[in-house]
Amino acid sequence: MRFSHIIKDSGPEKNSQAFSITQGSIFKALLYFFFPILAGTFFQQLYNTVDALVVGRFVGKEALAAVGGGSAVFVNLIVGFFVGLTSGGGVLISQFYGSQNNRDISRAVHTSIALSLLGGLVMTFIALILSKPILIIIRTPEETFNLSLRYLLIFFTSMVPMFVYNTTSAIFRATGDSFTPLLILIISCFLNILLDLIFVIILKLGVSGAALATVICQCESAVVSLVLLHKSKKSIKFNFKKLELTPHIFKEILRIGFPAGVQSSLYTVSNLIIQSCINSFGTNNVAAWAAYGKLDSVFWMLISALGISITTFAGQNYGAKKYVRVKKGMFECLGLAVCLTLFFSFAFLLLARPLFSLFSTDLNVIESGIEILHFMVPFWSAYISIEIISGTIRGCGQSFIPMLITVFGVCVLRLIWLFTAVPLHNTMRTVLLVYPITWTATSIAFWLYYISGKWLVKGARQ
Repeated sequence: MRFSHIIKDSGPEKNSQAFSITQGSIFKALLYFFFPILAGTFFQQLYNTVDALVVGRFVGKEALAAVGGGSAVFVNLIVGFFVGLTSGGGVLISQFYGSQNNRDISRAVHTSIALSLLGGLVMTFIALILSKPILIIIRTPEETFNLSLRYLLIFFTSMVPMFVYNTTSAIFRATGDSFTPLLILIISCFLNILLDLIFVIILKLGVSGAALATVICQCESAVVSLVLLHKSKKSIKFNFKKLELTPHIFKEILRIGFPAGVQSSLYTVSNLIIQSCINSFGTNNVAAWAAYGKLDSVFWMLISALGISITTFAGQNYGAKKYVRVKKGMFECLGLAVCLTLFFSFAFLLLARPLFSLFSTDLNVIESGIEILHFMVPFWSAYISIEIISGTIRGCGQSFIPMLITVFGVCVLRLIWLFTAVPLHNTMRTVLLVYPITWTATSIAFWLYYISGKWLVKGARQ
């Protein structure tokens, strides 16, 4: 970070959480972040999975495919880009917090929230315009097309509150507070379950009810988050009168966040193309893939929680100029990721049938889902390094090279495979093989970049 022109506050904020992150046991510091973030990610996945469970069991497999198939991938495309974009704010705040730069913590907080409000409006407009064309491009099955479109048009009205909540959560976590966003999410999750039951089962609103429940819950989360930030006594206190895009802060947020947003979007674009290939195999496979995606999300929530943890850990320690501690933290986080991946891989392989039976009573869907899970789970370990190493590097303010590695190692290789190997042997397994191939190649590339040491610019923070 090149911030030699920024003046620090004369009275730095003392915080025991920052102290525990930049000093003492690395493993305990990581766990301090990991468990609340994991719990939060769990409730976020429960939030999404309840929609699939309710519509799958009480509406039908077409509704399940509409909520969890191509619609879910398109949602990830829009949301992923903006979350990646605003992640730059979280990285800056964690670094400012590590160096006790209170003035610019406040500037970064208000710039990040202003960006979430403006960006949310823009993304809402773009998403509503593109929903129908995207569903056509990815060859959404005719029997689920109208349901998918209806779900998306309602869901995308929640973009502004969704982005505000994600931004405020990143702000809390950047200062060492991962419990506040967790509590907000838990409340929202249980509200979503209640509204799903009312709208889908009692009022018979189908996928529209599931989408409407999500919109209401996102609004509740955003309002509560802003209120708590406004009442905060720390340097992250939010005041509407201070809401603005501070130029040099905004520039740094974009420098760090834009590559991350592009990386996330291109990752999801490749998944859209994969979804398009899967759609060609019919509704049973689409529904099975949607159900697998909900189980697969358990693995991703673990690795994602570790990725967020190491990003914040690296950011604060980088701001405090504790570079050796940053590297040690990466390896300890990687070891924890390996252990968790092995445990859950074996658990899912053993419990495959009862797990898929939760999502559907259709035997064809269950059998297809089990086949997908048995093929994919053994390769999960190939992805771990991508999340942990890239999280460490982003925490130190470098996101351009990780973007390039991901774009070429994942996205380009996926396109090559899908447009060469799949046409020659058009089977579900050939399509799915694209994941382990690209995960392995990208992990190798990240390790080579990490070993080079070029990602760690010492003394950049003044």
